[in-house]
Amino acid sequence: MNRTELARRIREAAYLEGDFTLRSGRKSKYYLDKYLFETQPDILRELGAAFGARVTPATTLIAGAELGGVALAAAASMACGKPFVIIRNAKKDYGTSRPFEGRLTAADRVLLVEDIATTGGQVLEAAKLIREIGAAVERIVAVIDRQEGARENIESAGLTFEALFTKADLGILG
Repeated sequence: MNRTELARRIREAAYLEGDFTLRSGRKSKYYLDKYLFETQPDILRELGAAFGARVTPATTLIAGAELGGVALAAAASMACGKPFVIIRNAKKDYGTSRPFEGRLTAADRVLLVEDIATTGGQVLEAAKLIREIGAAVERIVAVIDRQEGARENIESAGLTFEALFTKADLGILG
């Protein structure tokens, strides 16, 4: 599947119109339901390959924040052969009580994958945790940039940001 076909498939699978409140609290007339595209094997396979292609020789680990980043991190891991970790939204208070699942050390260089970036809030929280452990975030790569401030917020935090697609790539004008 080429890039244009993948953009079409994502839009077909996940684009909804209506009145929505986003995680950021913003209101929107459209919604891209990440679970509707992440649960399609053909789309997830292609996204895994696209993320895997962004792994550098120095990358040691893929990370994704729960819940939307988990399938993406797993697909990228399978595509490139690097292990992955799951960054929790909230620290659990049982078992290991860690704010992540998997092995993450200060020596790691991490490709952090994101589903849909609006303001970048969730992925910045994940990046902060990774950095607090002492690991380096090589870059953050999102499937879709809604072009509502995520790039600016992520880059102002001193991080590199890429998006596989923008809302414009998906033919969304609003």
